[in-house]
This record gives sequence, C-alpha cells and structure tokens, in this order.
Amino acid sequence: QVQLVESGGGLVQAGGSLRLSCVASATFFSLNVMGWYRQAPGKQRELVATVTRSGSTNYADSVKGRFTISRDNAKNTVYLQMNSLNPEDTAVYYCKADLYGSTRAFWGQGTQVTVSS
Repeated sequence: QVQLVESGGGLVQAGGSLRLSCVASATFFSLNVMGWYRQAPGKQRELVATVTRSGSTNYADSVKGRFTISRDNAKNTVYLQMNSLNPEDTAVYYCKADLYGSTRAFWGQGTQVTVSS
C-alpha cells in the first residue's frame, strides 16, 4: 500500500500562483509514473500533468505553458507549480502514483484549489 499526502492548495486570485506537493510513502524504486489530476464540481476527473521516473513530462493542453510538474526522487515527492491561475482551474487536485512493474495505482486524498476572479 502506498500513501500519498498532498499539500499546498488554497485560495488565490486570478493571475496568481500556487505550488502543490505530494509525498509518497514508497521509495523511488517502487514508483513509476506520478501525476496530478483534478476534478471540478459536476465534472469528471481529468489529467493535469504526469512525470515518469526518468523525468519525461506530459500536460493537458489547458495547462501547457502555465503549469510545471517536477519530481524529486530522493524525497519521493512530486510537485505541481501552477502559474497564471484562472477561475477555470478551480478544482480538487489529486496526486496519483503508479507502482513500477504493476498495474496498481494509488491516489491521494486531494487538495482544494480555488481561484477567485
């Protein structure tokens, strides 16, 4: 079982920035792709960004150029730097980690991000 603990959410004005963090209880060798997803009220959960063990990244079109995902394997932590936030970014943000060599995946409890206009 892998536990993921997110932090860094909050309330910010449009145009502002936030940095989300997600600490995994598993070591680097146990984890494969890690990523951030979000779910707005009344909408399905959607991918925001992912990063592989080697550092390759993937972003949703809606956040390209504004969000940056990074990973510190020594700290078992994945970050999401969010700049130029707008009200459409308001959602609960979830961290996800895939086990290496397995189809199993784990989710964090989510952290609320609210962007006011």
